[in-house]
Amino acid sequence: MAVELAPELLEILACPHCHGALAVDHEAEELVCLAADCGLAYPVRSGIPVLLVDEARRPDQKPTPTTSAD
Repeated sequence: MAVELAPELLEILACPHCHGALAVDHEAEELVCLAADCGLAYPVRSGIPVLLVDEARRPDQKPTPTTSAD
């Protein structure tokens, strides 16, 4: 399932860790920080970005498969 977020939302969202810009990774269903020194990937669950550093995946970790409960 592809991540569908309004372009206006993506313009104002920022990485909570470093305040860098975020980009959508449709394949992994994540928002990925574009800052070179950060790169955290935040999950998008049921169309809602989970912008919690504790929930983020480090760039060197593989994405975990998600199961949808909808």
